[in-house]
Amino acid sequence: MNPPPPPLQPRIASLVPSLTELAVALGLAPWLVARTGFCIHPADAVAGIPKTGGTKDVNLAKLQRLAPTHVLVNVDENRLETVNALREFEVVPEIVVTHPNAPEDNLALLDQLEALFGHLPGVGERAAALREGLQRELAACAARAWPTRRVLYLIWRQPWMTVARDTYIARMLSEVGWQTWPAVEGGEHGAARYPALTGEEPWLAEVEELLLSSEPYRFDASHLAEAQALCPNARVRLIDGELVSWYGPRAAEGLAYLRTLASQG
Repeated sequence: MNPPPPPLQPRIASLVPSLTELAVALGLAPWLVARTGFCIHPADAVAGIPKTGGTKDVNLAKLQRLAPTHVLVNVDENRLETVNALREFEVVPEIVVTHPNAPEDNLALLDQLEALFGHLPGVGERAAALREGLQRELAACAARAWPTRRVLYLIWRQPWMTVARDTYIARMLSEVGWQTWPAVEGGEHGAARYPALTGEEPWLAEVEELLLSSEPYRFDASHLAEAQALCPNARVRLIDGELVSWYGPRAAEGLAYLRTLASQG
């Protein structure tokens, strides 16, 4: 009886920055053939990987020429039209759809990628190490009774935009007792997940922590006074948006970062 043929070597395209970083962390850099222009980490590993536009405006013609066998996408970050267009390629790649909505969802994400690429050297071992690190940080968050604080996490300006409570960001913050406002859920996908504010909402006066993210809008010290006027009773702080919103290898580091911030009072 002849042995089964070896698995085909993958050609992976990642259309999501955090998935690109995760693929590299799993040792998959040699098999990455495409990325977006926003896939910038780790810089040395991704520098030679061709760019195919952005997360929302993918250069489909270029991507098709690169002939990926697998395309990594995310429900929040990529358009459904892009995914549908991938299904029209002459050689249709396997579309790997991801949608982490909480830090613990990274465990399922690791399982998902390991199931696809675990036959490649070192992937299983790296996935196990990432899994262990995340479980350790989740346990550290759960081990402490965090006081509940009202938080506004801003991701955009003009108009002000924030996050619904069922987003990955909000659930990361909830690990340290930070409850995001407004008290809404946005559903599985769509604009409602990132509501806009008028600035006249009565509850703004009750916000205790106002966090200005470094992405997608790059808030900096020049925005502190304007933000303070929005929530006059809040402590206003700049926050590393990549550590809070990027899943994959940053999840464990992000939880440790949030514990440090929340421990400051």
